[in-house]
Amino acid sequence: MQLAPGAWRYALPAFLLAGPVGLLSPIATLLALGFGGATLLFFRDPERGSPKYGVLSPADGRVSVIREEGNRVRVGVFMNVTDVHVNRAPLSGQVESVEHEPGKHRPAFSKESDNNEKVHIRFPEYDLTLIAGAFARRIHPYVEGGETLERGQRLGHIAFGSRADVLLPESFDLKDVGVAKGERVRAGETVLAASPAHRTESAE
Repeated sequence: MQLAPGAWRYALPAFLLAGPVGLLSPIATLLALGFGGATLLFFRDPERGSPKYGVLSPADGRVSVIREEGNRVRVGVFMNVTDVHVNRAPLSGQVESVEHEPGKHRPAFSKESDNNEKVHIRFPEYDLTLIAGAFARRIHPYVEGGETLERGQRLGHIAFGSRADVLLPESFDLKDVGVAKGERVRAGETVLAASPAHRTESAE
């Protein structure tokens, strides 16, 4: 099983404790081993195949935000602790900048999460924002300004619960969004939005 960077750093302490805590109770050993295994499962990083058109979901989880912001549309995906937390590029393009924004750590599914700690990965046509949650204190971008990414390429991960938002290109509006709030999506596979022009180009 492929793992996101840093997986063993979080899981190894639990495995190392499994032996010593066994002196207290066999159940404690099982709990330590279970925690270590669950941590590695959390950091799983499966391969994905991407469709040839549209704006891809940057994260596994449920759609929690669909709203207009001026002449742009934002689509957000809430990642539960059981979801894959490796994030992927919704569209191809060159990274203009990667910016860290300090903030709070409210539950990522709440309206207050708009004020949470964030990492903005900006592209010429769209922006991707990785948002920390109540238990997510580590946002790990893999990319830097100047790098060119392909659609569906891995670009970062967030440790333990969070949200990923895509501010769609200006050419997209609400009618181009093909998902609904509460719908489950998969990073690099689910198409969040596709304009008629994109769908026509794909069919040709």
